[in-house]
Amino acid sequence: MDKQSSSSIGSTKVMATIAVMTALTCIFGPLSIPIGPIPISLTPFCVFFSVYVLGMKKGTIAVLLYLLIGLAGVPVFSGFTAGPAKLFGPTGGYLIGFILMALISGYFIDKFPGKYAIHFTGMLLGLFALYALGTFWLAYSAGMTLRAAFAAGVAPFILLDVLKLVLSMALGTQIRHRLGAAGFAVWA
Repeated sequence: MDKQSSSSIGSTKVMATIAVMTALTCIFGPLSIPIGPIPISLTPFCVFFSVYVLGMKKGTIAVLLYLLIGLAGVPVFSGFTAGPAKLFGPTGGYLIGFILMALISGYFIDKFPGKYAIHFTGMLLGLFALYALGTFWLAYSAGMTLRAAFAAGVAPFILLDVLKLVLSMALGTQIRHRLGAAGFAVWA
């Protein structure tokens, strides 16, 4: 096989894997349980999982594609919602915060391979960045105090989101090992 064919096969694998992770987020992201202004959803798990499998750059691309699909009007956000009003509305800070979460989490995953405690810490930092952006955005756009925005948009979710983080690490580690063993190391 010549070098150009090998390169195009590699890039096809990468694009296919990004597409699969984007699709998983689009499928599971809308499933939610409304408990207030911010619903419980599987999107944080999907974002963590995408970044754990794909790495920082490609995982963030998957997140950006998910957000663009929702912005275009496909109902992929929690509760099967979509569009600019959702992305830039009161809860939009949490959606846009997924970009920060992916970048920060992915940095630690890529920079410290096999260091699971550091991965966990980096992913927590990514989650806190998501919470910070979402809380400030919610407070500003909904006319809430920061305390009220934190109580509505963060406090009910902390334990569940940490559980999603741990599950994404456990599953992501297995998928990453199996992809690597199959010569499909798309995070490299």
